[in-house]
Amino acid sequence: MRPAFRKVVIFGAGLIGGSFSLALRKAGAAGEVIGFGRSSATLEEARQLGILDRIGSDVAQEVCDADIVLLATPVAQMADIFVRIAPYLGADTLVTDGGSTKSDVVAAARANLGDRISQFVPAHPIAGAEKSGASAAQTDLYQGKKVVLTPLPENSKEAVARIRKAWQSCGAVVSELTPQQHDEVFAAVSHLPHLLSFALVHDLAQRDNRDQLLSFAASGFRDFTRIAASSPEMWRDISLANREALLKEVKRYADELYVVYEALENSDAAKLEEIFSEARKVRSGWTQQ
Repeated sequence: MRPAFRKVVIFGAGLIGGSFSLALRKAGAAGEVIGFGRSSATLEEARQLGILDRIGSDVAQEVCDADIVLLATPVAQMADIFVRIAPYLGADTLVTDGGSTKSDVVAAARANLGDRISQFVPAHPIAGAEKSGASAAQTDLYQGKKVVLTPLPENSKEAVARIRKAWQSCGAVVSELTPQQHDEVFAAVSHLPHLLSFALVHDLAQRDNRDQLLSFAASGFRDFTRIAASSPEMWRDISLANREALLKEVKRYADELYVVYEALENSDAAKLEEIFSEARKVRSGWTQQ
């Protein structure tokens, strides 16, 4: 049976791009997969791991007849990729991405794709991990995980349906938001937690007794700071790309932290228990969904 996507081109064959390829292959939905990237070593590793059939050398040749082009690079690199692919996109080629922010990526696409903007259907797979690179790619990374599409007014229903089918073929549960809604939501539930995790580890790292502190850190610290092992480059780009929404969330969190500070300062046991109880109730309800 002919695969749904005969030719797939991936920019960035690491965790996100590599897992996309492996999942499509497992589903029998991808024919040939070609990869581009900044590191020839990473691309060669991806080829050896069965993520790629070939390493691309000519962007024009590869994207002109591709069914799907996936941008799975840090978001700050995407504008340059749009510039590279725009003149050569085939009439039936669709472009999607795996970026954790959407308003900036959409703006870059509008600035650089020109009249090809209707062929770009933005996406964000909610399935990251602290590990990166081709060796981190997993066939089942997207299984049962959410992927958010943020369709543009220029997208046809058919284009959105086709990108939806690609992510569903990976096992993902697909939903839709506007780019602005997406960035506001993920500033609160993804970008802020990463910022806090990095900040806590950085704080301890500056202390003279950091080795002693870390030697006594147990599972709670490990769970809270797991995401501080994520790519600094990627999270630098995400933080700056979603700066306005993230600043609002940092301010809200600082206000909440000050409420806790005052409760401690005043030995206000009732306030602390109120905060902890409400947090526990919401957290327990969320994990049972």
